[in-house]
Amino acid sequence: MQNKPIVQVENLKIYFPVRRGFFGGKIGEVKAVDDVSFLIEKGKTLGLVGESGCGKTTIGKGVLRVYEPTSGHIYYKGTDIAKMSKAQISPFRRRLQLIFQDPYGSLDPRQSVHAILKEAITADKRRHSAHEITTRINELLQAVELDISMSDRYPHEMSGGQRQRVGIARALACDPELIVCDEPVSALDVSIQAQIINLLRKLQRERGLTYLFVAHDLAVVYHIADVIAVMYLGRIIEMMDASEIYIRPLHPYTRALLSAVPITDYYVEKQRKRTVLKGEVPSPIHAPSGCPFHPRCNLATEECKQVMPPMRNIGSSHQVACHHLNQGSD
Repeated sequence: MQNKPIVQVENLKIYFPVRRGFFGGKIGEVKAVDDVSFLIEKGKTLGLVGESGCGKTTIGKGVLRVYEPTSGHIYYKGTDIAKMSKAQISPFRRRLQLIFQDPYGSLDPRQSVHAILKEAITADKRRHSAHEITTRINELLQAVELDISMSDRYPHEMSGGQRQRVGIARALACDPELIVCDEPVSALDVSIQAQIINLLRKLQRERGLTYLFVAHDLAVVYHIADVIAVMYLGRIIEMMDASEIYIRPLHPYTRALLSAVPITDYYVEKQRKRTVLKGEVPSPIHAPSGCPFHPRCNLATEECKQVMPPMRNIGSSHQVACHHLNQGSD
C-alpha cells in the first residue's frame, strides 16, 4: 500500500528570460525545467541526478518557491502552492526547508552556531524564553551528533562536515516535513559524505522526514533514495525504484552515467564497457528539437530529432522517455 504523496509536481516549467544588456529587450529564454512531473510519498526520498546544469537544483528551489514557476502545479499535501502569493505561502514556509550545497557559504560567518539556530527557531514570531531557546539548540545539536559546546563556535572554527551538520540542524529547527537537499555532500570528503548520508537516513527514520535529494553522483543517490529520477536538459528522462537502476537501466543516458561510476573490483572494472558520450550538453537557450539527448545518442534516428518521446510507464513504477527502448540494453 502506497503512502499519500506529500508533494506532487505536475507539468512544471521554469523558464528564465535572456536579455540583451542590462536594460535590453528579451532575446530568448532558458528552459531550466521543461514539463517535469513527479511525486514523493511521505517519509520517502526522491533522488534527482544528472550532469551540472540539467535543472536539478532549479526543480528543488522551484518546489520551495525560491524560483517562481512559469507554469504547472506544485501540490503540497493536496494544496497547489505554485500560484500562491508570498503572503499565502508564508504558513507553508517552515514545513519546506533547504539544505545547501556549500556548508560554509550558507552560514553567516559573523554569527555563532547559537545565533544561527536561534534565528531559525524564533522565525515563527512566537515568544520563546532564553531557557527554551537554549534547550532547543542543545536538542538540535545532539540530533545532528554535535557536542553542545559547539554552540559557541563560529563557522570558520569548524570542519566542513561539522558546518554541514549545523546546516541540517538549522533546517530541523523549523520542524519540517519536506527537506530539499541540494547536493549536501558534494563539497565534503568521501568519508564525511558517508557520515552525512547515514545521519540523514537516521533523521528520516526518527522524524518521518521526506527528502528531495539533488546530486550528480549516482552512487551517493543510490544509498539514500527510494526512487531515482534521471534528468537531462531540463527534463526527467527516466524514473525508477533505486533498486532497479543498476539492474535495468533503459535510457541510453542513464546507461552512460552508470558506466562512469567507479567499480572497486579490478577484474570487473577491466572487463566492462565504458560508454563515452560525444559532444557537450546543448545550451538550454537553444535546446535541440525532439529528444533533447539525440545529438549525443548513438541510437538516435530521424524520429528522435523531430519527436519528443513521451514518458512511458513500463511497469513496476519504471518510467522512461525513449523511442528505442529495445535497443542497446544489456
